[in-house]
Amino acid sequence: MKTPARKTVACPTCRKPVLWSPASRWRPFCSERCRLIDLGEWLSEEKRIPGDPAYAPEN
Repeated sequence: MKTPARKTVACPTCRKPVLWSPASRWRPFCSERCRLIDLGEWLSEEKRIPGDPAYAPEN
């Protein structure tokens, strides 16, 4: 009998392999540190989803 393949994904921050399972607390990240780095990049707008602004900036 074959054992099921263990699915791994690359951490979005450092590219380290991460087991995709409920036991992986920070998935898809390998650690809380990588999760916080990614969050900081979104908050500082280093990462963003392209498109028109959701609101018109005030001058």
